[in-house]
Amino acid sequence: MAERTALLEDEPRQPDPSAAPGATPAGRPRPLRLPFALLRTARPHQWVKNILVAAAPAAAGRLFRLHTLSQLALVFVLFTAAASAVYLINDARDAAADRAHPDKCHRPVAAGEVPVPLAHALGGLLALLAPAATAVLCNTATAVLIAVYVAVQLAYCFRLKHVLVVDLTVVTSGFLMRAMAGGLALGIPLSRWFLITAGFGALFMVAAKRYSEAVRMAGTKGETRALLREYTEGYLRFVWQLAAGGAMLAYCLWALENDRPDTGLLPWRQLSMVPFLLAVLRYAVFADRGTADAPEDVLLRDRALAAIGLGWLAVYAMAVAHV
Repeated sequence: MAERTALLEDEPRQPDPSAAPGATPAGRPRPLRLPFALLRTARPHQWVKNILVAAAPAAAGRLFRLHTLSQLALVFVLFTAAASAVYLINDARDAAADRAHPDKCHRPVAAGEVPVPLAHALGGLLALLAPAATAVLCNTATAVLIAVYVAVQLAYCFRLKHVLVVDLTVVTSGFLMRAMAGGLALGIPLSRWFLITAGFGALFMVAAKRYSEAVRMAGTKGETRALLREYTEGYLRFVWQLAAGGAMLAYCLWALENDRPDTGLLPWRQLSMVPFLLAVLRYAVFADRGTADAPEDVLLRDRALAAIGLGWLAVYAMAVAHV
């Protein structure tokens, strides 16, 4: 009997199948696992989109001022909180469908790392706090904009994502509101051509991403975005091509506006049209291939596009500085 007991003690212990995922061998949950999972659900890699809040101040030549930078940092944080609220609620609602998607199944809520009720609760709290904090720390106009953003994006999560064409418009409006936020926070008048350029540019990227997703998911099962079945690849191609042309035309008209006379050695503002058009044409290469996923991913993986973007920034900085 003693020998049998000794043999049993020497046998390796099998893991307990009832232990929770992510638990330590002793059965204790790993510390900080849930906070990191919540942070991943808020999608930090998407926060780069909120840099668009600097678009209007940059276009007006007021970016490099201490007050401007501090105010934009505040608006960036507030918009990030609002966007994170939408991501949390969206992932909570789509958890079941995301589990059938080859990529989205790794999202923390779909993978079971974040409980669905917790995602709903935290998302709802952020959705209320972001506009309220904006009203206190910024101004009423920006608070209304962020409140409208949250309301529209939540309507998208609950219903509008299933409405043909409207879904494209709603996602586009999110980019446009980001581009407007910095101007409203600083009281900068927004040029009509600036808004048209931002709107068409956002639609171009949204339609190109949707087209790429349709190409990639064609003929596969487990597709979570059922509305993709309602779009044809030809229609989505038409939309991103139309939006690309609209963005280029609107930017040229904006660059040629005579609201500020050129006092530099060269017409830098007009010359900025060259890198802008090159950037659109370069991005269209990925759209045509069906590989235009998230805009920030395309920018980070393509050095030529990143170089063109830096070139545009340099040329436009010359225009702002009146060199």
